[in-house]
Amino acid sequence: MALLSRQPWLTASILLVPLLTLAAPGWPRLAEVGPAWSVLWLLPWALVDGPLSGVVAGAVLGLLLDALHPSGVSELPALVLLGWWWGRMGRLGTPVERSFNLGLLAMLGSLLLDLTLMLQWILRSSLAVGSGHGPSGGIDPALLAQPGWHLADLAGAGLHVLLARMLLTGLLAPVLCSLQLLLWRQQAGGGSRR
Repeated sequence: MALLSRQPWLTASILLVPLLTLAAPGWPRLAEVGPAWSVLWLLPWALVDGPLSGVVAGAVLGLLLDALHPSGVSELPALVLLGWWWGRMGRLGTPVERSFNLGLLAMLGSLLLDLTLMLQWILRSSLAVGSGHGPSGGIDPALLAQPGWHLADLAGAGLHVLLARMLLTGLLAPVLCSLQLLLWRQQAGGGSRR
């Protein structure tokens, strides 16, 4: 692992993500949806520390967040993929420094994270329906057949959450990720790229 993982207090900063997720502060909300805190933490970490550290940090972060919500779906695959992608981008490309770029990367990361969660829910519920394990294996189709719960309603709610989280994460990223990039690049040995 690279330079940042040798700094114990920076490595301990990963614990802020589950704390912010549990606390769910009310101020950065858009239509009752909060930002993707994991994306806002992982993006600058992986850009500064590289792909291997990004994958490990994404895995640790995914395991911590999955332990908070044992629902059968996991944030781990998306966070590991994002950590690797952003780490490679930070090592091989030109340094990401512009606010627009950070916001766009955070929006794409939030979109990928939410889409993988939706895909896992769809696969899990379709496997549960196909195997006949309604309530114990997933979403009970009888509950979805009740008045007021239609597929269009569920898809609209999912789209609402996806768009709100993506927009809010993209709006917060230029401020939060820029500050983290500056701090972590200084700690990694110089204010330059690494």
